Amino acid sequence: MLEIKNYTKIYSNGKVGAKDINLVVENGDIFAFIGHNGAGKTTTIKSIVGINDITSGDILIDGISIKKHPTEAKKIIAYVPDNPDIYPSLTGLQYLKFIGEVFDVETTTLETLTKKYASLLELTEALNSPISTYSHGMCQKLVLISALIHSPKLLVLDEPFVGLDPKASFNLKNIMHEFVSSGGAIFFSTHVLDVAEKLCNKVAIIKNGEIIKSGTMQEIKQDKTLENVFLEIANE
Repeated sequence: MLEIKNYTKIYSNGKVGAKDINLVVENGDIFAFIGHNGAGKTTTIKSIVGINDITSGDILIDGISIKKHPTEAKKIIAYVPDNPDIYPSLTGLQYLKFIGEVFDVETTTLETLTKKYASLLELTEALNSPISTYSHGMCQKLVLISALIHSPKLLVLDEPFVGLDPKASFNLKNIMHEFVSSGGAIFFSTHVLDVAEKLCNKVAIIKNGEIIKSGTMQEIKQDKTLENVFLEIANE
């Protein structure tokens, strides 16, 4: 579903954001992408979804190059950034209808999925209120709903649990399991390592723009916790 091939990102000031990254995320995977602040997580994620250009290498979404065919690739991706920036003058429902129109979602499908995910994330009562009145957590819920209503094949999430209350976090985990069990794939960054350890079947650790370790969760952990493995790498 997602194949990162020899991906390198060098910024105009010469800073290396990511260097020669190779990763494969398959259908059914919940893939954790972890590292310190500034390690290259968001840089890589923004290239996956077509925000950052790619200095060298390529990134394929279901076999489609985000570099060569960005529009086609973006149609099957949903991206949730770590800091949602959405239209404050719209109501939540207006925003979801707008996203539905962008992705040509049928009205009945849009209404059904909006009702389903708004209920699970406890946002139903706020959908008719302006987004300007939303808390950070409510904005996070709205963006998560908008990511799911067009039935993408790949979810790319940057710190998706930040700002969510415990019940919403629990329901999001169930939503993620449901999404991959129906054939989708999820690639997400997080600093909450115990969540990653319990939720994900695969993990990659990035440090200074390079992948230090990657594989199945059991291969990486062995007889340790993910937190212990990460801290050992961080201190090397």
